[in-house]
This record gives sequence, C-alpha cells and structure tokens, in this order.
Amino acid sequence: MNMDGVELQILWSNLIGIVSEQARALQRIAFSPIVREAGDLANGLFDRRARMVAQAVTGTPGHINSLAAAAGNLLAHVDVNELKPGDVLITNDPWMSAGHFFDITILSPIFRGDKLIGYAGSTIHHTDIGGYGIGSGARDIHEEGLWIPVLKLYEAGVPNKTLFEIVKRNVRTPDALLGDLGAQVSSGMIAAQRLNALCDRYGLDDIEALSDEIIDRSEQATRDSIRELPGGTYHGSSRFDVPGGDIIELKTAVTIDPDKGEITIDFAGSSPQSRMGINVVPAYTHAYSTFAVRSTLNPDLPNNAGSLAPIKLVLPDDCVVNARYPSPVNARHVVGMYVSFPILKALAQVAPDRVVAEGSGAVWTIQIQGKDSQGRPFTSSMFNYSGGMGARANKPGLSAICYPTGVSAVPVEVLEASYPIVFTCKELEHGTGGAGRQRGGDGQRIGYRMLTNSRWLLNTVPSRLTAGPEGLDGAEPGAAGRFEINGKPISAAGKMEMNPGDEVFMVTPGGGGFGAV
Repeated sequence: MNMDGVELQILWSNLIGIVSEQARALQRIAFSPIVREAGDLANGLFDRRARMVAQAVTGTPGHINSLAAAAGNLLAHVDVNELKPGDVLITNDPWMSAGHFFDITILSPIFRGDKLIGYAGSTIHHTDIGGYGIGSGARDIHEEGLWIPVLKLYEAGVPNKTLFEIVKRNVRTPDALLGDLGAQVSSGMIAAQRLNALCDRYGLDDIEALSDEIIDRSEQATRDSIRELPGGTYHGSSRFDVPGGDIIELKTAVTIDPDKGEITIDFAGSSPQSRMGINVVPAYTHAYSTFAVRSTLNPDLPNNAGSLAPIKLVLPDDCVVNARYPSPVNARHVVGMYVSFPILKALAQVAPDRVVAEGSGAVWTIQIQGKDSQGRPFTSSMFNYSGGMGARANKPGLSAICYPTGVSAVPVEVLEASYPIVFTCKELEHGTGGAGRQRGGDGQRIGYRMLTNSRWLLNTVPSRLTAGPEGLDGAEPGAAGRFEINGKPISAAGKMEMNPGDEVFMVTPGGGGFGAV
C-alpha cells in the first residue's frame, strides 16, 4: 500500500476501535464476574495469515500474548480452505493457547463475501471446566477438567449440538460457561461486521497490505529500540515459595544482540517441573517474557506479531516454565506471573530507569464450592487478590495492584450478591511495601466467611508466604504474605474442606523498594 503516515494512523485507529469494541461487547454480554468485572480476557484481530495485527486495550498479558500464538496453532489443525462463513473454532488445549483448561479460545473466521480476510479471536477465563478446580492439587492434567481439542463450535452458523451437550454434562456451572461462550461468539460477529465496514469505507478488498505495513513497522521499531541497548548477556533470578512450601527459582540469561536487533531469553538453571499444577506451558512463558521486554523498551508501540517477533526464548526440557504432557497446569499463573521478574532484574543492568522492582507476583486466587443456607449448590468463578507492586526508579510502587497481569479485582459487593459469602474486612495493609529511595506498594488484608449451614470447599493458591519480594538497587524487600483460617497459619497446597462459620484471613505481600535510602 502506498499511504502516508496520516492515512496509516487513521486506519490503525479504526482497527483499534474494532478490537476494543469487540472486547467491550464481550464484557457486557459475559455472565461471569471474572470476565464482566475483572476483565480476565483477551481480544485480538488477525489477518488471513493468522498474524495478530491489533489487540484490545482491555486484557491481560498472559491472555493477549498467548492469543497471538493461538490463532496459528488452531489453524494448523484445520483445512483453512474448507472454512465457511459462520464457522467458529474452539479449543482449551493448554499447549495451544493460554496454558490451562479454564481459558477457552474462540477463533471466528471473517469473510468479505466469499473471501476469507481475517479472524477475530478471544480468550477468557471460564467459571468452571469440571475436574479439580482452579487449585494446584491435581496430579496430572487429566484430573484438571474437560479437554476440548480444536473443533468447530459452529459450522456455517449451525451449533455443534454434540459438543454443547458434552460441555454441559462435564462442568458444574453450565449456564455461566455457555453464556460466556455465547459472549465470545457474539463479540467475534461484531468484529466481523466492523472490519467489513472499514473495508467498505476505505475501498479495501482485504487487510493484507495494511497488516503488512503495521506489522513490518512494529517489528522494525522494536528492533531499533533493542539496538539502543549495549550488547551482551545479563543475568537475573527470582526465588519464591508456592503452595505447600516448595521453593521455585527462575533464572534468566538475557542476551541482547544489537546487530540483529533481537533479545534472547534463556531459562537454563530454573527449577524443574513440579509435581503440583503450577507448571507453565511455553506460550504462557513467552507471554510474560515478551511483556517484560516490551514494557521496558517501547511500551507505546502496537503489540502485535511484529513487535513480538524480535524476542526469542530458549527453554530447557525439564523446566517448570516448559511444561510437558501430562504435567498438571491448572494453577500455572502461580509461576507464570513471576516470569517477568528475573528478566526485569537482568534488564535493570542496562536500563535501570525503565524497570520495576519485584512485586508480590502471582495474584492469590480463590474458588469456593458448597451449598447455601437453602441447600442450593454453588460454585464460584475464580476471584483474585493482589499485593503490592514493586517500586520504580522515580515513583513508588502501587498498592494492591495486579502486576504484571493487570486483571482487576471483582468488587466485594458483586461477590456478596452472587454467592453466599460475607466479607469481614478488605483494606490496605500499610507498611508492607519495602523501604527505599522509592517505596514498594502495600499489600492488602482480606477476611471472609460463608453463609452456609454445611461444610464447603475452599480452593486457594497463595504464594510468597515465607519471604517477600526483593528490593532493587539496595532497597528493602516487601513483607511476606499471611494466610490463616480461624487465626491459624496455613500453607495451602490443595482443596480444603471447611466448616460453617470458618473465617479465612489473608494479607497479600508488599512490593520491593527501589534504591538505597
């Protein structure tokens, strides 16, 4: 395409508008609080070659950057030439997309007349997928829930009734799951309508030349930003405890090649695969690795196939961030959300003013199951609580913020209206952020109990209970977290049976400080 910068910016703004409207529609239609309120989702627009051209401004790095790879993974299992208008592809294969069964990816081909011109994709966290639940206690992946291979959820607009029945019979919350799937499909239809309208408005037959321009420019700008860094290999590591008390260590060797404009991240020396469901698939590792680099070097550039291309990973065979079948992976975020920290420590040696100190890391996830006081069964969607963010070179860390994931907390009012739960406290835990020239963000304290007359199940996944996040450049660490039941400290490693009246109390970790005082 022969276009000037103004014309390209207009078309780019249109693409961002399309995919952002797709995400807003998904959130408005969704049934589950984790999607509707917390924004645990991703939406992307892809060209005919399955390259992500644009992403919505709403979403988490773990979903967005995994979705970037998912489109090509799904299409490798179908005959693209046989796709028809109204087809909708689905999978929750952990190795194809976002790393555990709860995250279902929907890919909708977009046609202009009879011509395939692209795809609308989405990944969201679903309330339930059967099996063990959101915790880390399963012994292999087949205990973790329903595995959906690459299939057509709709074929030429006709629902796959067999697949829908299989899903309904294998999850605890079929109405919520099917409603959220409907939201994903509907958001893809909106993207298709808007993309065709864009083509009508600007006289385009497809978006291939436009996507080439955007992706090529994004890749070149990313390579240029890498070339500004001094070449060499820089090392970083991060240690943290996980449910059950095991210590995980992630090590990275970050090699900057200014000649090629590439960064290679090698995880050699990191902890081996775990017996618990905290193992991370390569796509999810790649997602948080690229996030760390992109947010440090050029956060204002579009996030697409081009800007992700210059960032390479090397993963050892027996490694917690390179999960192999049949490793359990349902709580993969417990390790995956720490992936950014050793990379940021390595980059601190070449760009100290653009990184953040270690934060609390993985969000503390909670899922509750049981019967309410009227005997009606309930299963909650996952809800999350975060600790303090690490401090920056010139700013303190934010308190009670989900960094690096960016997912929001579901308001307590929504949870109390949706489930038989009552919160006894939710407030900042002042003084938990690490001291330094810039102080780390504070964690928070949360207490709750269930309104039930019978025993109920608690699935929760805390981390950093023994040592808090390290400070950077001579600063102090943040405080470790606390997890208690009826005042008794617990190191939870699995699903726990609770009594009526039991009170759960949590204090999430503070963030590390930045710079010696």
